[in-house]
Amino acid sequence: MIMLAVLFAVLGAISNAVGTAFQRKAASTVEQGGGVRLLLALARRPAWSIGIAGVVGAALFQAVALINGPMALVQPLFILELPFALLLAVPLMHRRLSADGWWAVGGVVAGLALLLASAAPSGSREQASMARWIPVLVLALGAMTAAFLLARSSSSPLFRAAALASAAAVGNALTAALLKSATGRLADAGLPAFLTTWQTYGFALTGVLALLLLENSLQAGPLVASQPALTIGDAAVSLLLGVFLFDESIRTGWWLLPEAIGALLILQSVLRLTRVVPHLVDVMR
Repeated sequence: MIMLAVLFAVLGAISNAVGTAFQRKAASTVEQGGGVRLLLALARRPAWSIGIAGVVGAALFQAVALINGPMALVQPLFILELPFALLLAVPLMHRRLSADGWWAVGGVVAGLALLLASAAPSGSREQASMARWIPVLVLALGAMTAAFLLARSSSSPLFRAAALASAAAVGNALTAALLKSATGRLADAGLPAFLTTWQTYGFALTGVLALLLLENSLQAGPLVASQPALTIGDAAVSLLLGVFLFDESIRTGWWLLPEAIGALLILQSVLRLTRVVPHLVDVMR
């Protein structure tokens, strides 16, 4: 079961990498703006349609992965989206990846391997009580709203991109938690239960909201501000939700040291990668 979860999570990361690359390309071709108008403008771009297909495919892979494994394992594996996106862009643009870029890709993979091997996420239940869901929904939606308002009040592109990406990261993690619960209903009781549980409509709504925030973060400022917040934020919040909602567990004690080293290696490598990706994106425009 765990191996299936890992396999489908990696496939989801690849699909999401394709989706994100094409969404970023489409977002760079529209005029400054936000909200629903941005989505309407993007909907007329073929690249955005391809990107959405990649996102939908990633959601399907993610659903299967969450059925077979703990959320604290599945969601961090989506960190692989960024190196996959870079590796896909290099041959498409007929360019060579620099030595620094290759070291950064290796750093992300090594850091993720160290983090997950040290944390060893385990244990999971498919459902959580409303007593747990209510504070999660209040805190998550409150954090997303606060980040959005902070972004609107700032004139700094770096801050706006980071704040919107942070909001999108929380939205992605909340969507994954709702998706895990809804697909658990599907696996246990079939399609009627899936269509009648509130989590199904919850993950659809939060997924759209997270997508909207992502599109705005990609347009608001440079990748160096948005990608680390999106990548690390999603994994961190997902881990917390997995522990609180679904009784998942990770190793603590002295294991926290290699876990912290792995997390720092991922962060450093993601920051290095963001210095490579914008140059490739500029070529695509």
